[in-house]
Amino acid sequence: MNPTIDHLRRLLPRRDDYHELPRSWRADLMAGLTVGIVALPLALGFGISSGVGAEAGLITAIVAGLIAAIFGGSHIQVSGPTGAMVVVLAPIVATYGLGAVATVSVMAGVIVLLAGVLRLGRAVAFIPWPVIEGFTLGIGVIIFTQQIPLLTDPALHGASHTNVMVTAATALGSADGAHLAWALGAVLVVAACMVGLPKLHKAIPGSLVGIVVVTVATLFLDTPLSPIGDLPSSLPAPQLPPMDPTTISHLMLPSLTIAALAAIESLLSARVASSMADTGRYEPERELLGQGLASVAAGLFGGMPATGAIARTAVNIRSGARTRLASITHALVLLVVVLLASGPVEHIPRAALAGVLMVTALRMISLSTAWSILRSTRADALAFVATAVVTVSVDLVVAVVIGLIVAGIFAIRSLSRLSAVHREPLPGEPVAGDERIVLFRLDGPLFFAPADRILAAVTATADVSVVVLRMSQLQLVDATGAHTLVDIVEQLEARGITVLLKGVQDGHTKLFSRIGVLAALRHVNHLFDDLDLAVAHARSHVARQVSPSAN
Repeated sequence: MNPTIDHLRRLLPRRDDYHELPRSWRADLMAGLTVGIVALPLALGFGISSGVGAEAGLITAIVAGLIAAIFGGSHIQVSGPTGAMVVVLAPIVATYGLGAVATVSVMAGVIVLLAGVLRLGRAVAFIPWPVIEGFTLGIGVIIFTQQIPLLTDPALHGASHTNVMVTAATALGSADGAHLAWALGAVLVVAACMVGLPKLHKAIPGSLVGIVVVTVATLFLDTPLSPIGDLPSSLPAPQLPPMDPTTISHLMLPSLTIAALAAIESLLSARVASSMADTGRYEPERELLGQGLASVAAGLFGGMPATGAIARTAVNIRSGARTRLASITHALVLLVVVLLASGPVEHIPRAALAGVLMVTALRMISLSTAWSILRSTRADALAFVATAVVTVSVDLVVAVVIGLIVAGIFAIRSLSRLSAVHREPLPGEPVAGDERIVLFRLDGPLFFAPADRILAAVTATADVSVVVLRMSQLQLVDATGAHTLVDIVEQLEARGITVLLKGVQDGHTKLFSRIGVLAALRHVNHLFDDLDLAVAHARSHVARQVSPSAN
C-alpha cells in the first residue's frame, strides 16, 4: 500500500477504537456522566472568562467534545474549552471583537488538521519539562487574574484590555465595594465545597454543589450578583463565519497562535493521559486531526477553539473510563443540559463560576514542582522562570518559544563542552622524526557551537610535518562541523603540513563527501582505518622529507 494512503487511513476512526466496549460500557457511561457534571461549570466559566459568553463555552464542550472523542488519537481524552485557550482568546476578543472568535476557531482548526496530515504530532516531544511547567504556572496565574473583574464590577462581562493584568488592575481601582463583598462570599462558598466535599467522598462534585448553593442563595436573597443570563435551549444551526480575504489576512497570526496552543496542549494532555491509564498509546497525528476537526466544528456552531483538557481527562480516567464512549457520553450529558435544563442554569451567578475557575487555577500551580525545578539546574530554572514570566506578561506561544530558546542555548552550551581535542602520543617505540608528527583525537560532537574552538586548537600546531586526526571517537557531526574539518585540512596543507584522517565512521562518510572533507586531502591514500598504518605512513612521509638533507 502507498505510504501516504496508509498514513491517511490510520488517521480515521477504526473499529478497534472500541474493542474494550463489551467489557467496559457501564464504567464508560458512569465516567462520562461524572465528567459531564464536572465539565458544566468549567465550560460556562471559560466561555465567560474569554469574553465570548457562557453559550459559546457550552457549545464548544458539546460539539468539540463529541468530534474529538470520535476522531482524536486518544481513547480517554476529554476535549473542550480550556484555561489556556481562554488566555489567548481574551486579548483576541478585545482586539478584533466577538465576531472574530468563530473565524479564528475554523482557521486554527484547519491549521491543526493539516499539522496532523503532515505528521507534525511528535514535535511536542521536543518541549522540555521546565518549559511545560513554566507556561502551566503562567496559565494558572492568568486564569486566576481574569476572574478579578467579575468580582469587582457586575458590568464587566469579559476582557477589556489585551493584557489581563491591566484589566485586573483597572477593575480593582474602580471596584464596587458591595458587589465585591458578595462576590468574595460566593467564591469562598464555592471554594469550600470544592476543597472540602471531595474529602468526605471522592464522588461528590464539589464545584457543582458549590454553584447550586450560591445560586439558591441568590434566589432568596437580594444580592448584586449578576447571573449568566440567557442560554440556548437547543444547538444553533451551523453556519460558516466570515472568511473573506481581508478577514483571513487580519486573523492569520491569531489563528496560528491558537493552532500552536491547541496542538501543544492537546498532545501534552494526551501524552499525560497515556501514562495514567493502560488503554493503549495515543496517536499524535490522529490527535491533531481530531482536535482540528473539533475546532472547525465548534466554530461552525458559533463556539470557540477547543483543546484536550487534562483536568477533565484525569477525572475521566479516575472514574474508570476505558473507551471513547466515556468522552462521547460527557458531550451528550452537556447536550441534555442545553435541551432540558438551560432555564435553571441561566440563574447561576457569574461570581460562582469565577470561584470555580480560581480554585482550578490554583490547582494548576504546583509549588513543590516549581521548587524542584528552581533547585535543579540553572538552565532549567531560567527556562522555567522565563516561560512563566513571558506567559503572564506577553503571550503563551511566545513564552513557549522563548522557553525553548533558553533551554536550547543551555543545552547547546552543555553539549559543546563535550567536544574536545586531545593530543596523544604516537603508538609503538619512538623513532627519529616523531617530533615532526602530531596525533590529535577528536572527541564528542562536532557541530556549529564548538567549531571555532576545535579549528583554533588544531591549526595552532607549528613546526610539524604531519598531523594525524583520529576521528573514531567523533560523535554527532553537522554541516558546520564538517566544513570546519575542511578548513583545518586546507589551512594545514597551505602551510605545508600533511593531514591524515584515521577512523572516519560510516555514518559520517556521506556528509564528508558532500561537504568536501575527503576532497580537501592532498591524496586519497591519506584516509586510514587503522592507526598503526596511519602513523607508519606519517613516519615514512617525514623520512622522505629528512633524507635529502641527510645526503
